[in-house]
Amino acid sequence: LYAKSINGDAFSDDIKKQVIETIKADLGQVDLVIYSLASPRRTDPKNGEVYKSVLKPVGESYTNKNLNTTSGVVNEVTIEPAEGDDIPQTIAVMGGQDWELWTDALLEAGVLAQGVQTVAYSYIGPCVTWPIYKNGTIGKAKEDLERAQRALDEKLAPLSGKAWVSVNKALVTQASSAIPVVPLYISLLYKVMKADGTHEDTIEQMDRLLRDRLYNGNPQPDEAGRIRVDDWEMDEKVQALVGERWDIVKTDNLADLGDFAGYQSSFLRLFGFGLEGVDYSADTDPNVKVPSLS
Repeated sequence: LYAKSINGDAFSDDIKKQVIETIKADLGQVDLVIYSLASPRRTDPKNGEVYKSVLKPVGESYTNKNLNTTSGVVNEVTIEPAEGDDIPQTIAVMGGQDWELWTDALLEAGVLAQGVQTVAYSYIGPCVTWPIYKNGTIGKAKEDLERAQRALDEKLAPLSGKAWVSVNKALVTQASSAIPVVPLYISLLYKVMKADGTHEDTIEQMDRLLRDRLYNGNPQPDEAGRIRVDDWEMDEKVQALVGERWDIVKTDNLADLGDFAGYQSSFLRLFGFGLEGVDYSADTDPNVKVPSLS
């Protein structure tokens, strides 16, 4: 199984060139490009300007329950609204411009195969998260991602290619853990979906995206042309139960109503911690060569 990792600034022209050279040398062409970047800042490779993204509501402040993932305390958080150039800055980092730059570079280099597909990830979620996500600064960036998807569709047409935005389920990632309100929602959601037998972690979700949407001839796009693999999360019964628990959750009943232990375990595993069979007290050589890493 081929694997190759290139370590560097994914927004830069230099890394784009390295990736193109690697594809030419090792593969010739590729028929699937996944665009999944989350970052607090981006340096524009064309003019050197540094943009900074923020996680803020738009128009007015937002107050709701929040989970301190270090202490396990359920408290209240207020997030002040975007101001100044917060929205265009966030769009410049998390919107679709860099996805377009990547696709343009790959097209120009001739490394995209006939019938190529490219997918960028998005999230919508339930109304409790909308002020900080869907209707917030990050939501504005995701709207720009959908603009880019339509533009890329046209650019890929000569190859009979297709660009997609895939709306995914809430998952424990470095990005989602930084968003206020969301960790508490995920803790409640995981408990409900695990009991329902519909819980997916990252790998299972991406397997379903590829197996049941992209490569089975039936992508099932919604009215906006997006692929939806958040369908199990957004099931009416699942959301009704999560909503009921959201209204009554507090610190002393979190363990009963939510899966905070599962949330913590998933978060630790992102960084290689909390794994059975690993002696974390043993001496470790930090200078280990990874065969697939440039």
